[in-house]
Amino acid sequence: MQQLNLPSYPFRLVEKEGKKHIFDGFRNRFVVLTPEEWVRQHFLSWLVSHKGYPKGLISVEASLKYHRLSKRADAIIYSKTGSPLMIVECKAPHVEITQDVFDQIARYNLPFGVAFLTVTNGLKHFCCKRQESGQKWDFLEDIPLYEQMVTEF
Repeated sequence: MQQLNLPSYPFRLVEKEGKKHIFDGFRNRFVVLTPEEWVRQHFLSWLVSHKGYPKGLISVEASLKYHRLSKRADAIIYSKTGSPLMIVECKAPHVEITQDVFDQIARYNLPFGVAFLTVTNGLKHFCCKRQESGQKWDFLEDIPLYEQMVTEF
């Protein structure tokens, strides 16, 4: 798999039925190793190990409904009281992060109304914070520490 702009982690990899699988420590099972999954596992591991995000408060492939359509957010980060704080959208490294990607994560946010949206392709990472008016978003220079995010909202 491609080298990312994230630290390396000692993931458990196996081959099953001719496909590589990676152990997802958030879902506690092996999943097919796609480029997007490679990014997701690295990024979420980085959030836990470098940004202080509690592993138990990260939901992977969280189901959500939008206009009667079932969708799945790559990850949702929750507060210690169970309120959703951040939605994370992961793309494969070759996927350019465009306005369409931000539109997608904004649609996913409609049922949640989280204060932070994060998009990564493993090479570039973007985080936006909702302004207090709730109408606009500000791009942050860095992904916030978990404790910073919790104290802001």
